[in-house]
Amino acid sequence: YKTDEGMPPELLTQFPLLEDALRALGVVVWPMEAFEADDGLAAAAARFADHPEVERVVILSPDKDMAQCVREDGRVVTFNRREGRFFDADGVEEKFGVRPASIPDYLGVVGDSADGFPGLAGWGAKSAAAVLSRYGHIDEVPADVADWEVDVRGAAKLALTLRENLADALLFRRIATVDVDAPVSASVD
Repeated sequence: YKTDEGMPPELLTQFPLLEDALRALGVVVWPMEAFEADDGLAAAAARFADHPEVERVVILSPDKDMAQCVREDGRVVTFNRREGRFFDADGVEEKFGVRPASIPDYLGVVGDSADGFPGLAGWGAKSAAAVLSRYGHIDEVPADVADWEVDVRGAAKLALTLRENLADALLFRRIATVDVDAPVSASVD
């Protein structure tokens, strides 16, 4: 528990107490310093989805970045309790216009206010979905709009913005990518 990241010391001192209380209730606790809760959820989903005792992993989160954890085979889905809806891979595509593997790229150009990054100017949900549903990933989008095989309004400006801000888009994609190597339980139990 580091205090150099702007977290008040009085809040940090409460973490061990909360973790002990949760353990006493029988809740599995994965204390982390260098990872976010999203990383822990993603790591557990990736690690345990194929375990013989696991029928399906349901990630209970409305966070957009968690949609990248959804698997094409249906073994990992998300549930948005606000909408009262499960999202499998087809549901992710219906909601965002891209398959789960493209969610970090989608957020990289559209932005994600919950994670504090703006995306690229002019890139909205519809343009990102149209381009990324064709190319999949930011770095696979042709730099020259003449090479685009997708009809998007304002394509020339979008291509220019992406070309001029590619480093930012790739950084935002990295921020939006969950880390499936976060330290979680070694056992599904």
